[in-house]
Amino acid sequence: MSARVRLRPTMQSDLAFVLSLERDPDNLPYITPWERIQHEAAIRFPDFRHFIIETGPDLEAGGFLILIGCRNPHQSIELKRMVVRDKHLGYGRAALRVVKKIAFDDLGAHRFWLDIKKRNTRAKGLYESEGFAYEGELREAVKVPDGFDSLVVMSMLAPEFTDRRRQARELTA
Repeated sequence: MSARVRLRPTMQSDLAFVLSLERDPDNLPYITPWERIQHEAAIRFPDFRHFIIETGPDLEAGGFLILIGCRNPHQSIELKRMVVRDKHLGYGRAALRVVKKIAFDDLGAHRFWLDIKKRNTRAKGLYESEGFAYEGELREAVKVPDGFDSLVVMSMLAPEFTDRRRQARELTA
């Protein structure tokens, strides 16, 4: 049985939770935290979608994710960030499946893409297992405490999503 998740739009009152997840020592090696004002802008700006990931039987706030390019004329939407509080319970995978459905079905994406720090091997494995293809690497693109890390670019195209849906590997329309 898959983990229970639901996405809802982030509200201003959620931002303390969002910022606490970004600054959590378990998450910091894998993301570049934003300032509160950046999250506030993402909540308001129509090209963004900022969601709280509600998890568990009581659907409590358990993470967040951000989409960019929701009005992109090239139909290329970026999964800018996804952070889940409780790891290894399937919430990240479940949230990813919901957001893929939103990107392709609701927002009309042709291409759904992301980049991750190369050292984030757990996330890379998740995205590969969920149908994202490796596109390339931006070598030593981000400064990290011990030097530089590369960014791995991955994507899924609408026909690939449709094929996975035919194979019952994606949420139905």
